Amino acid sequence: MEITLDAPLDMHLHLRDGDMLKLTAPLSADFAGAVVMPNLVPPVAEPAQMTAYAERIAAAMDGREFRAYMTLFFTPMSEAALRAAQQTPGFFALKLYPAGITTNSEGGVADLAQAEPTLRAMEELGIPLLVHGESHGFVLDRESEFLAVYRRLAQRFPKLRICMEHITTAAALRLLDEFENLCATVTLQHLLITLDDVAGGALQPHLFCKPIAKRPEDRDALLQAALGGHPRLFFGSDSAPHPRCKKEACGCAAGVFTAPVALPRLAQLFAENGAADRLQGFVSGHARQWYGLRVPSRRVVLQDVPMPVPAAYRGFGQQVVPMFAGRVLPWSVKA
Repeated sequence: MEITLDAPLDMHLHLRDGDMLKLTAPLSADFAGAVVMPNLVPPVAEPAQMTAYAERIAAAMDGREFRAYMTLFFTPMSEAALRAAQQTPGFFALKLYPAGITTNSEGGVADLAQAEPTLRAMEELGIPLLVHGESHGFVLDRESEFLAVYRRLAQRFPKLRICMEHITTAAALRLLDEFENLCATVTLQHLLITLDDVAGGALQPHLFCKPIAKRPEDRDALLQAALGGHPRLFFGSDSAPHPRCKKEACGCAAGVFTAPVALPRLAQLFAENGAADRLQGFVSGHARQWYGLRVPSRRVVLQDVPMPVPAAYRGFGQQVVPMFAGRVLPWSVKA
């Protein structure tokens, strides 16, 4: 069996920088393009930084056909500054992080009221807002507690396209259906695992991420929405590579590295649930329609031929452990 996809997109990807970028960029190029996150050190907050980062990504791809949709780390910006960003090649959106909520987000937003002038200008200019939606409350409740913020943003800025990034709960899906200016991304791991897989027995550091995996009923709701072809639910891997030494350590870094296994595992998931015909929408079509994206056509063929997953990917002095390390997936990308 084969599934042919036209220009699959990853709507939420971390590529890091330096030697880690050199290792992970080619491993992420099964996709025709991706929305690249800006939470580097220092964060990518200015158009010049964004352009320089896009050039480093292109160099790391080493000739592979891949379009990077670049984001800027949300800071208060004037309308003139937003217009300048909008005119910068490769620019896609602003990414809002609550201050200190995840990796390299210490400079994020601490007071949403101070962000409103920028949000109003973004609404007028048609610039999308991507949001890491978590509070600082109890870890299992952080997304649910943040839903009130999404509701307020959707009501106050009805023309602003707001993406609830990497949703993990059935409650977030219910909110998605309330407002037509909301969309959402969901990761591979949150379609497959629960908190029990992470910490129900021996701790699995390579499955630890933020937002943390939730309950079975949350996973099942997300999976049914994806398989059912929800038009405003997009695949965003949130593939987040960390050196092995930072994952298998006290103070384990949050993030699951899924980029090289995402499409084969999604093909398996959709095929075994009788929804192979809906994979195109989930990994490309819905996002392209919602954002009006023009993506160069690129055919990617997935086949039910086994794919051995290495225990780790190594190169440039880096070592990264992927999801399903050491296992064999029943699907692969056809060369």
